[in-house]
Order: sequence, then C-alpha cells, then structure tokens
Amino acid sequence: MTNVLGINVSASLLKRWREWFAPAAQPFRTDRLCERFADAAPTGHRLQPSAEVRDTFHMYGGTWVWLEEPEFVQLSLMVRRALLFQRKATGRLGQLRSSPRRLVDSRRTDSRIVWWPSLLHRVGDEPLFTYVEDGVRPSRHREVDPTVWSAPRRLLPGVADLAGTFAPVSGPNCFGTVMAAAGVPGAESEWMLQGPFEEWLAEHAVSIQGTARDHVPGVVLVWRAADGLAAHAAVTVANGFALSKPSQAWCSPRLVWTVRETINAARYRGLTLSRHLIGGQ
Repeated sequence: MTNVLGINVSASLLKRWREWFAPAAQPFRTDRLCERFADAAPTGHRLQPSAEVRDTFHMYGGTWVWLEEPEFVQLSLMVRRALLFQRKATGRLGQLRSSPRRLVDSRRTDSRIVWWPSLLHRVGDEPLFTYVEDGVRPSRHREVDPTVWSAPRRLLPGVADLAGTFAPVSGPNCFGTVMAAAGVPGAESEWMLQGPFEEWLAEHAVSIQGTARDHVPGVVLVWRAADGLAAHAAVTVANGFALSKPSQAWCSPRLVWTVRETINAARYRGLTLSRHLIGGQ
C-alpha cells in the first residue's frame, strides 16, 4: 500500500492514477494560443476524454488537441511553451528533488515538464503524488478515537467505511458522499445532482441555527450560492470532526478534518453556509 494524504492507496488504484495523470496521448488547449501561434497550432487528434483525464487537465471548456510525445517534441519551442501556459498536471523542474531532476533535463520545455508515461516511469511517482496533494491537508481520520466511529452509527452507518478513502473513479462528489455516509445505498459511487440531494435533505434533516451542535454527528453543512443552489456539502462525524469530499475528481479523497478546517476550506466568495440536523433531534 502507498500512503497519500494519510490515506492508503492500493497498487491497482495507483496504476490507474498513473494512466490518468500521464496518458500516452495528452490534451493541450489551443483556443488560448495567441494570434502569433494560431497558424502553427498542431493538428493532432480529436479524442473523447475519460472523466478522469478530463478532471486531471481541467478540460471544462475550450478547444483541445491530443498529441503523443513524438508529435509534441517536434513542435517549435515557442509553440510548446504556448501550449503549456497555465496547463494543469504539468510539472516544474524546481518541484523535483535533485535525483529525479537529472532524469528530466533533456525531456522538458524550459522549466516545464510534460509527464509522458515513459518519463513518469523513469522518475517515479513523486510528480503524481505532488499533484494529488497540492493545496490539500492530509486526512485526519487516524486521529479519531476508534470508539468515536460507533457514536454516529445510527445516523451515519456508512461514515466509517468512507472516511479516509479515495473513490475508484471520477464522478462521486460531495453530495453523494454525505448521503452515502447517512446510509443511502450506492450514493458513494454517483455524481449526485443537487435535486436528489435536496430531496433527501428535506426528507431526512431539519434546518438548525448556530454552531452549538457542530461537535455531534449528523449535522449536514451546506454551502449555497446566491441563487440558493447547493454548491458543496459535508457532514459532522463527532468530537468536532467532519467528513467531506472537495470535488468529483479522482484525486479528491473523502477527507476527515476538524469542522473548523472543513468550513475554512469551503469558504468562497458568494457562498453562504447553512446547517441541517439528520433526524431532527
């Protein structure tokens, strides 16, 4: 087992991570190329990305072209630089320790590195782990006293199995994680939309005010946009801890943090936080 963000990752899941992070054909965004490079933009291939590759490179808009390593290295240095500008899952030489850094000196564009499968195999999984861990605090599920997991069993029968795990694919999100923790069968595997989540919330929880119950299990934290649409959700576990999944991406784990850490991590302009108690007691 490999440990990432305090979470055990199996060899089979790690193998899939490598394929999503460093696919043989990789996407490069072309609609952001400035005018001077428009004529030099590569033709490449048009492929349908998997959900995991889409999330790796944040392919949420724009025009993309797919290139394999031989095609990319044949482009001029200036075009390669333009294609790598603000590209996700692209390495920087300074992020590597000196030993793997020597292995990439001849395989980069200025200080930026495309993680082709052959190169990732040479340097090891450090770049992959850096990508997954970037900006994310480790899960604290191991700090929770084992006796605490029995406390929320009635309200949250699925929480112990979810805490400190990675989903096997992209798709499972915060809403499904909360519902699965509360015992909804199969919710941990779904990209749960706001509609079903709101229906479940209205049926199984009541709105409460204030922070007085943040230390008990079963308080659903819901962040809403100005139009009232739910944007994110988490659920308190017990003893001041909460379970959340920051996004639907494969690299986003089901994390246990303190309630305060969970709230701070989801603090974005325009969102308001509300609380709902499962069971209404």
